[in-house]
Amino acid sequence: MRRWGTALAAMALAGGALAATAGTAGAVTPTAAKAATTCETGWGSGEKTAQPAGHAPLGNIRTGRHACYDRIVFDVKGATAADRVGYRAGYVNTLYQDGSGEEIPVRGGAILDIHVSAPSYDPGSGAESYPGRARKPLPGVDISGYQTFRDTRFGASFEGETQVGLGVRARLPFRVFQTDGHVVVDVAHSWNAVR
Repeated sequence: MRRWGTALAAMALAGGALAATAGTAGAVTPTAAKAATTCETGWGSGEKTAQPAGHAPLGNIRTGRHACYDRIVFDVKGATAADRVGYRAGYVNTLYQDGSGEEIPVRGGAILDIHVSAPSYDPGSGAESYPGRARKPLPGVDISGYQTFRDTRFGASFEGETQVGLGVRARLPFRVFQTDGHVVVDVAHSWNAVR
């Protein structure tokens, strides 16, 4: 009998501890409430440009999701901080392919027309450095589940530049910057400063 009493007491204590833990697990503390992400959105939605210092070949295009924005990155082979990669990015009503002028359908509420001064081929040898095909989605890029990005389309590689159409949810603030060998385009999830 004594063993049963001890076992019941132990179970009651364990159940009480479990109930106390469950009660605090979903509680929002003042510290957690203050941890809301503050998002910078003062980038504007106007065209962004930079002049090139060279024309190294494009190696890859990749994307990523972040708390405040979705990101597309152009990896340029051999480019450094001294070899500035030029770019031009801005919203357009319709994407027209460089060279041919043909319309390329892009899904989304707005279209970013992005030009990076890096051809999808090696300028010296002519060998392909990035396998993009006109009018097709970017190879190896999956944007399903992204908050802002809706579609990607390879435009062309023409006169030393690569063109990409990026379909986004709406005309939202965006920024463009460079790091060694990369041109980065971030498109904000909203115009609001707090997420």
